[in-house]
Amino acid sequence: MSTRAYRTASTDATTFYPRLVGTHGAVAGNSYLSVNAGVDVLKAGGNAIDAAVAGCFVEGLVNPQMHTIGGECPILIRAAASDRVFAINGNMAAPARATPEEFRRRGLEHVPDEDILAAGVPAAFGALATALERFGTMPLREIIAPTIELAKRGFPVSQGLVRQERYGLKDLQEKFAAWPGSSRIYMPLPEIGSLLKNEPLARTYDYLANAKDPQAAFYRGDVAGEIVKFSKERDGLLEISDLSEYQTKIEEPVSLEFGEATIFKCGFWSQGPAMLQALAILRCFDLKKLNPGSADYLHLLIETIKLAFADREQYYGDPSKVLVPRDVLLSAPYADSRAKLIDIGKANSELRPGDAWRNAALLPAEERFTPQPWGPGTVHVDAIDAKGNMASFTPSGAWLKSAPVIEALGFPLSTRMMTFYLGPENHPNVVAPGKRPRTTLTPSLAFRRGRPWMSFGTMGGDQQEQWSLQFILYREAFGMTIQEAIEAPKLSSDHFPGFFAPHDRSPGQVRIEARFGAKAIDELRRRGHDIELAPDWTEGFISAAELHPDGRLEAGCDPRGSKSGIFPSFAYCW
Repeated sequence: MSTRAYRTASTDATTFYPRLVGTHGAVAGNSYLSVNAGVDVLKAGGNAIDAAVAGCFVEGLVNPQMHTIGGECPILIRAAASDRVFAINGNMAAPARATPEEFRRRGLEHVPDEDILAAGVPAAFGALATALERFGTMPLREIIAPTIELAKRGFPVSQGLVRQERYGLKDLQEKFAAWPGSSRIYMPLPEIGSLLKNEPLARTYDYLANAKDPQAAFYRGDVAGEIVKFSKERDGLLEISDLSEYQTKIEEPVSLEFGEATIFKCGFWSQGPAMLQALAILRCFDLKKLNPGSADYLHLLIETIKLAFADREQYYGDPSKVLVPRDVLLSAPYADSRAKLIDIGKANSELRPGDAWRNAALLPAEERFTPQPWGPGTVHVDAIDAKGNMASFTPSGAWLKSAPVIEALGFPLSTRMMTFYLGPENHPNVVAPGKRPRTTLTPSLAFRRGRPWMSFGTMGGDQQEQWSLQFILYREAFGMTIQEAIEAPKLSSDHFPGFFAPHDRSPGQVRIEARFGAKAIDELRRRGHDIELAPDWTEGFISAAELHPDGRLEAGCDPRGSKSGIFPSFAYCW
C-alpha cells in the first residue's frame, strides 16, 4: 500500500458534495446563478422570501427548458417567530371559455399537450409577487434586477439548456423553425458556456419593475394585452377578463406527523398530499428495523407509492370546484386499511385506489377512473435566513418544448391545462371555467419536535413526490444528513402514466439506480417487480435547506443535476 496516498479507506460512504453549514443564510437551487441572486439579496439585508423570489426569477431565465415566468409556482413559507406555515396557490386557472364542449367542438378528444389551447392564465408572476408583498421586505425592482442584468448582458448557457434529452435546444431546433419568437432568442444553437441574451424578457421585467402596481401591470396592463393578442392570433381561449379576474390564493397547507417530524404540503390541487398518504401508510410499519437498501424496505416503499398514487389519480382536484375526501385520505384508520393491502412477498400490478367516500380500503373496479399524465419540467429553490424565515418554491411550466415564445414578452405560456379531462362528468379534474388543473408541483416544508426544520423539493413530474418521499424517509426514519439523503440511491415507479405518447401506465415497472446493488434488485424481480435499471445519478434532483435547533443553517443540492446534464444545481451557506 502506498505511503503517499491521502486516503486508503473506501469512499463509498462519503458524499460527492460536502456539508454546507453556516449561521447567516442558506440557499439551494437548480443553478449557481439563481443561488447567487438569492445570496446577494440576503447579504443586502433581505429575508429568505426575498431571496427565493430573486432565485426563481433567475431560474426562469437560465433554465427555460424547465420553467419560465409564463408558468406556475406553488410556494410554502414559514415566517420567522411563527409556528404557522402558509401555502401560496401559484397554479394557473382555466379560461372562461375552457369547457369540455368547447374542446369537443374543435374536434378534440383531449386537451392538447402543446401550444395555445392548453394555455391558461399564467400564475408564476402572481405567486412570486404575492410572496414578496406579503412576506418579503424588498421591492420588486431590487429583487428582479439580477435577472434583468443577466437577460440584457447575457447568461452563460448550461449543458442542460442545450443538450437535455427531449427538452434541450438541440432537440427543439426543428420545432423552433415554426416558432419565430422562440427561434429569435434561442437559435442558432448556442455553444455551452456562451452568453445568451433575452432582450424581450428584459424589457418585460423593466416594465414590471417600474410599475406602481406590478401585479396590475402584468394581469391588467400591457403584459396581459400582449398575452391575449397572442392567444387570439392562434385561436386560443384566453380573454383579457381571464387575466384581470385572476387572483393568487394564500391557503392553509395540509400536513401529517411522521416520527418526530410534521411535513407540510400544498393542497389537493397538487400531488403534495400523495407524499403524506404514503407516509401515513408507512407509519403502520416499523421502518427502523429495515435496512434502507434492503429488498424488504424497497418492496414496501414501492407498494406504498402505488397505493398513494392510485388515490392521487382518483380523488385529487381543485378543492374550490370539486369535493375531495381530504380528511379520510389523510386519516390513520384509512391508512391502516390501505397498508393491509400490501403483500410483503409479492408485487401487485393493479392500480388500486381506496374507497375514500365510504372509508374503505379498496374502490370497486367499475368506479375507478382511467388515469392520464400530469406533466413534466420543473425547478426548485429553497432559502432560510438567520431569523428563521423559510421558503420552499417550486416554479414550473411554460417550458420551451411545449409552447412558442411570445415575441414581445420573451416567454411562452404554460400548457398545464393538458392535465385536465373532458370527461366523465364526475371526474375531479374535468376542465371548467376558472378551475385550476391538478399539478405535480410540490414544494415541501417540515418541522421537527415542534420546531421549524427544513424546506426541500425537486423537479421530476410524477417522480417529484416519489423522490421527495425517499428523501424525508432517509432523513427522519434513518437519520441521514441533508447531503447524505440527497445523494443516497433512489427509485421511481412507472405504475402511473408517463408524459409522452402513448401515455400508458406501465404496471409494476420500477426504475431503480443500480447503486442499490444486485442482491436487492434481483430479489425485487423475484417478487414480481418489472425492473428497469436506471443509470446511476438519474433518480432524484433534490435540493434542501435546514434550520438546526441551535440556529446553524445548512444547505444541500443534488449532483444528479449536472451528472444527468439537466441543470447546474448549486447550494451555498455561510
